[in-house]
Amino acid sequence: MFSKKETSIIVRNFELETNKESLSEEELLGLLTEQVAYMIEYKMDYLLSLLYRLDVLEHKINHALSPVAIDMPAVGLAKLILERQKQRVATKEQYKQKTDDELEGWEW
Repeated sequence: MFSKKETSIIVRNFELETNKESLSEEELLGLLTEQVAYMIEYKMDYLLSLLYRLDVLEHKINHALSPVAIDMPAVGLAKLILERQKQRVATKEQYKQKTDDELEGWEW
């Protein structure tokens, strides 16, 4: 599940239009898939730039766009975007800096 902050990053980066404050993962995937389909048709360079900025691996992008992919290209790319966002959240949590309260008792 995404926090509001992570959801808002995806909504902002991909210019998703929603009037809901919070979205389920399925709703987010649906909106993102529609936008990615539009971008594949009309803004492919911009889409690839966003994927690069999000650090989605190139071989995964190529697979999602290939004719042998299980999902349609827009669905595959949307899933990759959400997967990468989940990885980023997990990494941030893993390496989150400790607060002063958590460090209390340590001698420097």
